[in-house]
Amino acid sequence: MGNKQTNCRPNYCSRFLPEEQAEIDGLFAAIAGGLETVSCERNRKCFPVPISLEMLQAYLGDAIPQKMICRIYDGMRHIDPNGVNPVPSEYVIRDQFSIFMSEILKGNAGEKSRMIMKMLLVPCSSVRAGHIQEFTEDLITSVVHVLYYRNELKGWNMKRCQDFTAGVRPLASQLLSSLKQELNPPQQKTYWDCGSRRNWTCPGECSPPIPDKTCDCSLLEDWLLKVPQISTFLNVIIRRGFLVLNSYSEIAGFIPECKDARDFMSLLNIPAIIYINSYLPSCLQHTWRLIFSSQIHGYSFAKFCGNIIDRGPCIIVIRDRDGYIFGGFASHSWTVKSHFQGDCRSFLFTIFPNIAVYTYSGYNDHYMYLNFGQQTMPNGLGMGGQLDYFGLWIDCDFGKGHSKANPRCSTYNSPQLSCRENFEIDCLEVWAVGDFQCCEKSSCKKNVLDNEKEVHCLLEMIGKCRHSEGVRNPCDDEDDD
Repeated sequence: MGNKQTNCRPNYCSRFLPEEQAEIDGLFAAIAGGLETVSCERNRKCFPVPISLEMLQAYLGDAIPQKMICRIYDGMRHIDPNGVNPVPSEYVIRDQFSIFMSEILKGNAGEKSRMIMKMLLVPCSSVRAGHIQEFTEDLITSVVHVLYYRNELKGWNMKRCQDFTAGVRPLASQLLSSLKQELNPPQQKTYWDCGSRRNWTCPGECSPPIPDKTCDCSLLEDWLLKVPQISTFLNVIIRRGFLVLNSYSEIAGFIPECKDARDFMSLLNIPAIIYINSYLPSCLQHTWRLIFSSQIHGYSFAKFCGNIIDRGPCIIVIRDRDGYIFGGFASHSWTVKSHFQGDCRSFLFTIFPNIAVYTYSGYNDHYMYLNFGQQTMPNGLGMGGQLDYFGLWIDCDFGKGHSKANPRCSTYNSPQLSCRENFEIDCLEVWAVGDFQCCEKSSCKKNVLDNEKEVHCLLEMIGKCRHSEGVRNPCDDEDDD
């Protein structure tokens, strides 16, 4: 069964701690059915029993999709431990298994790129963008499958989210966009910003990749450095699929915990949640809590503002009447101001028909805007761009909005997010991320309206102010400071 042992083991196993290597060896033995060694009569030495594809499939069962199991096995058997035999082995020996695990879990971008090349199910000299696209789609599908099989979706209900299969191909295409740019470099384009009346330059869109140009390991290595999600996906599949070297810190913020979303049909799908979460600051990646949904709370701008003001960083997701799904991440609590707020961690995104995240361009600081009750200023919620030319705008006349990119939003370098420049909202939801900030009742409350943010919003929208605010006694807690 090809049970020749090699002398390369110490070099490749040095990446693992002794207890980790013992776990890897135990996993190999378990896949082999507990038959740890076989006797070789010629030199009286013992070698670990090699494993076959059938053994690997039987061990993993339904934990990992069958096609990904075949990719993993093919990657292992194409490893040449001694560097002298380019022909793939019929079975996988322990050294090949250890090398694969070492380079996928502990290797650098170059080592991981070589493993991916071996998992593409085609000769390395024939690898093209289409093969990597297919691999990436299988990778995304396998991640969602493994998390669902292990019951580790952290409260996200597959039946209460959009069909995840619809998000696989768009996400794969987005993750491959940087690789396609390497195959067909884009040109610089200069745009005219209607709000500021100034020219500015951003990277141009690239045309489809050259179909007959092959991909080599150096291109894959650059791709992995630019797109860290690929390494993370592989990490999750191996660790959670094989249940090996489990470390909570490795994937703690991979998918957030979903809270307060029972009996609620979200606009999000699992791949989109994972992708958007990867762009959040690490301290905000652990929890998403639903704080507003037009399905639950109705179509009221006052209710919308009352639910998002002073609730910490949040994600706004919109579906327009044409079916496009898009939104933005606000890095700070929303507050009513006549000027822009927030910081460069904010971003805009699209989910359908394409998925993409658009981060700070460096052009201006127009991250977030919320205002109402003003005659000389725009009344509504906006992100990016200029006044009246927002990258994303929700009008105080709730149900209407716009995305005026012209053709790119200057703050986030984003295109038009919605199907039409001026759109109508079909559905909207807001998720508070990180440690939830709840406006609790204060012991020093002097007015029955103190905790009624929706009422505050309504009063300000009709031009009524609370005249007692400036003459009320300070809180006892403030007196003590």
